[in-house]
Amino acid sequence: MNHYTKDNFRPAQSIGLLLNKARNILVAEMDNALKDLEITSQQMGILLSLSGEIASTPFELSKLLAIDTGLMTRLLDKLENKGLLERSRSLEDRRVVNLTLTKKGKEVAAQLPEIAPGVLNVRLKRFTKQEFNELGRLLNKFLAD
Repeated sequence: MNHYTKDNFRPAQSIGLLLNKARNILVAEMDNALKDLEITSQQMGILLSLSGEIASTPFELSKLLAIDTGLMTRLLDKLENKGLLERSRSLEDRRVVNLTLTKKGKEVAAQLPEIAPGVLNVRLKRFTKQEFNELGRLLNKFLAD
């Protein structure tokens, strides 16, 4: 089913614009909340993925977080320069780079669950539990291949 046509498409009311605005607002609010830790929301995603052992290589992180490899390299460089993570070559395959959090990186990652929910909850405060669950369901449906 096509929801948009050339006749009814209004860019200012499109789902694409609404999703982009929502993302931009959330990123700005999360970045503001993370400023004392001196990381960004994108860097937070990397730290949480590594600390939760969801991903351990730049490729896995790029795929998981939908970040192109060039930007991922720059983000990892910044985190490494801040002393939050280390890179090492895989012993089995030298082409593979493994990522591990440093002690400082683990300390920063441990603080994130204290910060992120508050930022999200401010945006979700007008949602009922049912609406919250429905939003998650619909976003997952939107993101499905």
